[in-house]
Amino acid sequence: MAGDHGSTTIILNKSQWEAKLEEAKARRKIVVVDFFASWCGPCRIMGPIFIELSKKYESNLIFCKVDVDEVADVTTEWEIRAMPTFLFINNGKQIDKVVGANKDELEKKIHHYATNQSILKKTPEKTPEKTREKPPDKPPDKPPDVKT
Repeated sequence: MAGDHGSTTIILNKSQWEAKLEEAKARRKIVVVDFFASWCGPCRIMGPIFIELSKKYESNLIFCKVDVDEVADVTTEWEIRAMPTFLFINNGKQIDKVVGANKDELEKKIHHYATNQSILKKTPEKTPEKTREKPPDKPPDKPPDVKT
């Protein structure tokens, strides 16, 4: 894939994909992914638009491109059925999607997630199980009853 990729990472395999999702979690950023095919006409139209948006919003979001034919295991895992499909992923989970060559909708959603980072604050840092230390009915300083 030659040419200007802007601030977009071209995903070449599943391990690179998983590493990028982990990086996004650590940096508390939303990932915007362009699932495309080299033979897809609408993908060729949307590709340069996606690259320009990645340059514009690179400080707020992480941008990736996945060729559905080259990285089929990732494509299957995320149940991509049409190209282009743009997924918005937060903390490893899909939070939004744009299917097809809908430039206006893609721009609108990218702008929304880039300027409204409050979605990231809704992601809990701890699960309820980890924050709960002891059942409320036992005093913390009393040892458990031991039968002899």
